[in-house]
Amino acid sequence: EKHPVNPPDVNAINKISGEHFHLLYSRLYGLRANVARLTNVYGPRMRIRDARQMFLGSWIGAALQAKDIEVWGGQQRRDLSYVDDTVAALIALADSEPFGRTFNVGGSTPISLADLAKKVIETCGSGNYERREMPEERKRIDIGDFFSDDTALQAATGWHNRTDIEEGLQKTVDFYRTRLLLYL
Repeated sequence: EKHPVNPPDVNAINKISGEHFHLLYSRLYGLRANVARLTNVYGPRMRIRDARQMFLGSWIGAALQAKDIEVWGGQQRRDLSYVDDTVAALIALADSEPFGRTFNVGGSTPISLADLAKKVIETCGSGNYERREMPEERKRIDIGDFFSDDTALQAATGWHNRTDIEEGLQKTVDFYRTRLLLYL
């Protein structure tokens, strides 16, 4: 929560602007609001036809169709938050006092993108991955490693992630196995 904020693209600027509006309204007008900084939320019903909302969905969609997954770089580490855990965190924040604070939501054990691709393929039982160099136009906005420390959220609410990556991926893949065509 105290890490310097240096947005790499317009999307990040929009997110930070939204945070500041909520915190301002909380301070000036008593709006019962906290900021939740979510990291890589995944699970059933996520977009899997492309990577417009998150890379992991497109990887699951590709692997379930026995297609290759492109991993740009691969050494970058991310943490992920299963959707049920994220919803529980948001409910805990809505019920917490005081308001007007910023909290990281995530905090799972960081995993490299290459290792995550392997887990997706293993869970789906199909597909392959290919590591590629980061495209030049993406290098300017690549954030490298990104994972959060959710200690403040745990201290304020008692919340913690309950779903590890293996269980979360399995639940997600099981959901799409019977509904794949509806989401492509």
